[in-house]
Amino acid sequence: MNYFKQFKEKYLVAFWRPTPAVIALGVLAAYYFGITGTYWAVTGEFTRWGGHILQLAGVDISDWGYYKIMNMNGNSLTRVDGVMIIGMFAGCIAAAFWGNNVKLRMPASKIRIAQALIGGIIAGFGARLGMGCNLASLFTGIPQFSAHAWFFTLAMIIGVYLGTKVTMLSFFQSKIKLEKVSCSKDLNKNSDESKQKVKSLFTIGSFVFVAMIIWALYLIFIVNSQKLGIAMLFGAAFGLLIAKAQICFTSAFRDIFTTGRSELAIAIVIGMAVSTIGVFSYIMIGTPAKIMWAGPNAIIGGLLFGFGIVLAGGCECGWMYRAVEGQVHFWIVGIGNVIGATLLAFMWDGFSLSLATSWPKINLLESFGQYGGLFMNYIFLFLLFLLILKLEKNYRIKLQKKGN
Repeated sequence: MNYFKQFKEKYLVAFWRPTPAVIALGVLAAYYFGITGTYWAVTGEFTRWGGHILQLAGVDISDWGYYKIMNMNGNSLTRVDGVMIIGMFAGCIAAAFWGNNVKLRMPASKIRIAQALIGGIIAGFGARLGMGCNLASLFTGIPQFSAHAWFFTLAMIIGVYLGTKVTMLSFFQSKIKLEKVSCSKDLNKNSDESKQKVKSLFTIGSFVFVAMIIWALYLIFIVNSQKLGIAMLFGAAFGLLIAKAQICFTSAFRDIFTTGRSELAIAIVIGMAVSTIGVFSYIMIGTPAKIMWAGPNAIIGGLLFGFGIVLAGGCECGWMYRAVEGQVHFWIVGIGNVIGATLLAFMWDGFSLSLATSWPKINLLESFGQYGGLFMNYIFLFLLFLLILKLEKNYRIKLQKKGN
């Protein structure tokens, strides 16, 4: 019994270290690609949600070019991306309730509400213009050897920098006095009532987690849809990792410019390096890589996405786990993401040819040869690592100059 209590406190209640968690995400993402044939991504499904909402409202989207690309067949219960996201939410919910980290928290001000919605819309629009968010056009896109992901990533860093500059203006600073609080509920753990509340929350989290596993097993063994069931299990693992380690790609790159901290950004580079060799192995045995257009859409999309996530205060992964923790601000960010992605789908046919579809899909493995492409991807990852260190150093030099 003591062993279970120690396991519970160390691995289910406490937060996890971010660096090992990001590396684990890289490993899981590679296996996810090999088993399902697609990469870990979320905004594509969010875009389909917007399409289904339009259909329910009586809008005919059958001729919209973007929805033809996205493939609207089925629904979130029958698509790999859909059940994977359900698994992600289940993992996030379990993590939040296990850690007693659930509390309804309203936005601090009207400005924050506007930031959440507008930033979410900009990020959603930019993500889909660039054919992916911090996942499909960065963390899981770069290991696919798609040049568009590199264009998007570099542009995103610039967008994050610009977003940081804007949000640091006095207009966006909250006028509300801040108070130091715990990351979990302020409960007196010595009281019977407090212990019962913590126990109840833990039970709810366990119920959600077990229900998700049962659902996944039902899909695998009863429905005979192994791919859907496995996708749900992977989604749960993704959700648990990002929630327990509090992984947010917005924070990872924004913190370089605001505090000089680069630990999470470096961890993301390491995670991509680990994932790259796994994805490469699957490609070598015949699984086709996911390559997107390396055109202006990737650059413009990256800029908009980077700016939007900083304005909103969270990326697509970040808002998911924070929303289930009860932070209403991130419910609004999520709504904004769906609106922005749907807006892009509406406007796509007007500029897709000039910005995207007339540009080549550049596969590094084809451009440099199989092992040459692998080598180039690692060279680019190493250069990204050096860029992060350089930005961190620039911040510290700037801080020293201010001190003098």
